[in-house]
Amino acid sequence: MPIYEFHCEQCGRDSEILVRSADWKNSKCPHCGSAKLSKKFSTFASAKTGGEMPSGKSGGGHSCGGGCGCH
Repeated sequence: MPIYEFHCEQCGRDSEILVRSADWKNSKCPHCGSAKLSKKFSTFASAKTGGEMPSGKSGGGHSCGGGCGCH
């Protein structure tokens, strides 16, 4: 089952919920119990080990590839 990100219209908080994709509309906010959830657009990252980054920087062993400057 995938993890989806939701925004609660009732309490205004964001949450990540592990739910089947077809059943997400039955989910409730873990903070207030409201069913007024909207699914947020989620992004994902892929890890690349070693090699060169497009900017010419090496991977550096970080999950982001070292290109974001988190090291």
